[in-house]
Amino acid sequence: MDTLRILRERITEKTCVVGVYGLGYVGLPLALRFNEVGIRVLGFDIDTTKVRTLNAGGSYIERISPERISRAAAQGFEATHDFSRTAEVDALIICVPTPLDRHREPDLSFIVDTIEAALPHMREEQLVSLESTTWPGTTEEILAPRLRARGLEPGLNCALVFSPEREDPGNPRYGTKDIPKVIGGTTPSCLQLGQALYAHAIDRMVPVSSTRAAEMTKLLENIHRSVNIGLVNEMKIVADKMGINIHEVIDAAATKPFGFVPYKPGPGLGGHCIPIDPFYLTWKAREYGVNTRFIELAGEINHYMPHWVVGKVADALNERGKAIKGSRILVLGLAYKKNIDDTRESPAVEIMDLLQAKGALIDYSDPHVPVFPRKRDYHFDLQSVQLTTDTIAGYDCLVLATDHDGFDYPLLQHNAQLIVDTRGRWKSSPNVVCA
Repeated sequence: MDTLRILRERITEKTCVVGVYGLGYVGLPLALRFNEVGIRVLGFDIDTTKVRTLNAGGSYIERISPERISRAAAQGFEATHDFSRTAEVDALIICVPTPLDRHREPDLSFIVDTIEAALPHMREEQLVSLESTTWPGTTEEILAPRLRARGLEPGLNCALVFSPEREDPGNPRYGTKDIPKVIGGTTPSCLQLGQALYAHAIDRMVPVSSTRAAEMTKLLENIHRSVNIGLVNEMKIVADKMGINIHEVIDAAATKPFGFVPYKPGPGLGGHCIPIDPFYLTWKAREYGVNTRFIELAGEINHYMPHWVVGKVADALNERGKAIKGSRILVLGLAYKKNIDDTRESPAVEIMDLLQAKGALIDYSDPHVPVFPRKRDYHFDLQSVQLTTDTIAGYDCLVLATDHDGFDYPLLQHNAQLIVDTRGRWKSSPNVVCA
């Protein structure tokens, strides 16, 4: 007997309703993608400002146009903060943040709060998919027991899967539908239902044997980047001490047609995944008596880089007879990577905080971030500075933290007193210091 027949039929026939919980940089694009293929979507978010903006046809993410939101609304997309409407959906897709707490340990409060808010309104014949990056075992140890306490048994009268998000904001080549979807189920029937749902919106499914394998897959992807970026950041420090331009070295090494993948150093790690995810695995590994020294070392190196940049600013100003205290410093680029508006965990923000703590007078310029966003740990009452000949010349130092294509680099170079370049944008110039 197929105990999930109704859910299976609704998914197969595309008459299901998808609920996306968390309408940020991951959840909103996914919600819109399901909507575009003709599936009704109900978006949930506790931020009432986001809900009002979306229902009014507006957007708060630069790469998602208001026109796209309006088209989605015309096709049935709706946002809400009313979790009682969970009863209306056939699939609950959870796309909420998984940050670290002040002790750099996993904070699953957003996941727990979301499922706890939804549970009183859940019913049989629903599928739950967790997309938030987390430690292996979260789906089985955090979500499954809560479902069972509600009388919902995965594989029997509901379905439970883990399918990690793989969004790459600002990447024009790979959108939501183009990125293969890794997915693991609590049971084989859960996996089949999860694949059937996502296959409507995403071109390729990559099934794995369990939710734990899917959780570990996402961690490996991001730890791979963290470790390699940590390596080139450490190489940058060594090369700097030796008077060698690390960017020249990387470009030369990248000409080898095998065995080398170029990674670029920078001012530190940013975004919602790479600075955080390695610590989820190191925390969980302790339960098994494993010390992940290699992973933790890379994390330490990357975490140190904003301090390295501030040290380079201090040295460069000192050579010109100035101190950080009282100097006017403009940070170029607030987003964590080029050509996007996402500032989550951006090293640029930490650099601003460190410089201000040393007495600098701080401003920033970012064509993608007109006003400094609301953050839990940092607050600057600032707006993006317009770059002109006079404004550039008025600062004692410019710090290139994010190399947006929208910056006029010749204008900056010709008018700045001093530039500290963390991205290797300038090869050689008397007023540019590499950091």
